[in-house]
Amino acid sequence: MTWGRDTDEHEAAEQCRAYLDAGGNFLDTAAIYGDGDSERVIGGLLGTLVKRENIVIATKAGISMQESGRMVDTSRRALIKDLDASLLRLGTDFVDLWQIHTWDSNNPLEDTLSALDYAYSSGRARYVGLSNFSGWQSARAISLQQNIASKAPVTTLQNEYSLLNREIEREILPCADSLDVGLLAWSPLGRGVLTGKYRSGTPSDSRGASPHFAGFVQNYLGDRSSRIVEAVNVAAEGLGYSPLEVALAWVRDRPGVTSSIVGARTGAQLRGILSSEEIALPEIVRGALDDVSSLAVL
Repeated sequence: MTWGRDTDEHEAAEQCRAYLDAGGNFLDTAAIYGDGDSERVIGGLLGTLVKRENIVIATKAGISMQESGRMVDTSRRALIKDLDASLLRLGTDFVDLWQIHTWDSNNPLEDTLSALDYAYSSGRARYVGLSNFSGWQSARAISLQQNIASKAPVTTLQNEYSLLNREIEREILPCADSLDVGLLAWSPLGRGVLTGKYRSGTPSDSRGASPHFAGFVQNYLGDRSSRIVEAVNVAAEGLGYSPLEVALAWVRDRPGVTSSIVGARTGAQLRGILSSEEIALPEIVRGALDDVSSLAVL
């Protein structure tokens, strides 16, 4: 999400190299990220750092920034236009996973889904998914696409999930499990708050201090979040891990989670993130974190 804006091309290349060296192969972006600059950066890395056939590229469509502000349009016309622009920026003929970025209450769902069918049947998208849909919205869309030869089957849902936000446990995770689709968890570090960097204030070089991310982070700086962050820090100190490693491992190993999507701003941050793959949380620690972050205490 930061590539091409907060993270320049050289830093992005360093991150990509470290990620590939660690065995990573899945990059998730969106047409709106950096007003398309994130996709342009990824396109520039294809062929220089990695061969196209060795990387899985996912992108999203349906949200754009206009002079009047953020605009959602998931009509067939708008989505196909977004996809063609994304492919041009990425410098590829297809994406491995194309996702509708969010629900559009002003557009018929069947019209939206017809764009997925077009992308799938034309080879522009190998698989399709949904992002930020609610439980009933996801179930409706998945069901409309299931078991029909001419339709593109929905293979993934992408929703926010962390110790600070477990809302998807109410409907999204049961939906994914029941209808047999994957779950990609975005912001598993609670928008960066679970790293502990905001315990004593907002660092000047953090996303919470940037004009375009301040509101995004502010929602997770309340009393409930502070209790959870402190619990994560206690667990990390006891285990000899970093808070980041504990928070990521918790999400990664939750039932129903296929993968978690991280958005490091620097190469150093990414290397810390990648180290979380080497740890597993003891059940007693996982249980304590479950309790302190339970939906019942909302």
